[in-house]
Amino acid sequence: MIYIVEDDAEIRELETYALNSSGFEVKSFDSAKSMDEEVKANIPDLFILDIMLPGEDGLSILKRLRAQESTKNVPVIMLTAKSTELDKVKGLDLGADDYIAKPFGILEFISRVKALLRRAGTTNSTAEEPKIITLGKISLDESMHTVKAGGNNVELTYKEYELLKLLLSHPGLVYSRQQILEKIWGIDFKMDTRTVDMHIKTLRQKLGEQGSIIQTVRNVGYKAR
Repeated sequence: MIYIVEDDAEIRELETYALNSSGFEVKSFDSAKSMDEEVKANIPDLFILDIMLPGEDGLSILKRLRAQESTKNVPVIMLTAKSTELDKVKGLDLGADDYIAKPFGILEFISRVKALLRRAGTTNSTAEEPKIITLGKISLDESMHTVKAGGNNVELTYKEYELLKLLLSHPGLVYSRQQILEKIWGIDFKMDTRTVDMHIKTLRQKLGEQGSIIQTVRNVGYKAR
């Protein structure tokens, strides 16, 4: 089941028709309020959220979904007329899994939905027991979704957390910027690799003295040691 929140009736109907024609069950809503009632009864396999909505906007909805235990791991696609890199980063940092800018092609739209559901399905079927990953004085608790550096709690965005987990899980292994984009933002996501540098910089700052555990490998990428 896919939930769509889109206030434009024509676009909402187009998205619903395209997904139905591709074999997906869909429920569409024109606002967060109407969707919230349905979520109380049934959790979907995917949310598709427009950012510009009456009342509560899509980014606020996304933030709530990621904060709730029942929906924190459900894939989310942000679909909006905004297309600047800053807007993308905001949504992705809050936990969006993909971002499609309007106007969009229906074939691409369906392809992105299928690709994200495949990734989510693979992740769910091969998931391991939550564990605590430790490297130096940094520890990451997968079950609690928390990070400590030098004994202090560190507040990270969704993408910063996933980036740190990737590096800590494979100490010494060098990841190129493109590999990081593919693993953290998804293989279909297109973004300037400087986005990775920006996230690494912020992550190091938040980790404080322990941020030096993330090393730059010149002309290649990054690793944790």
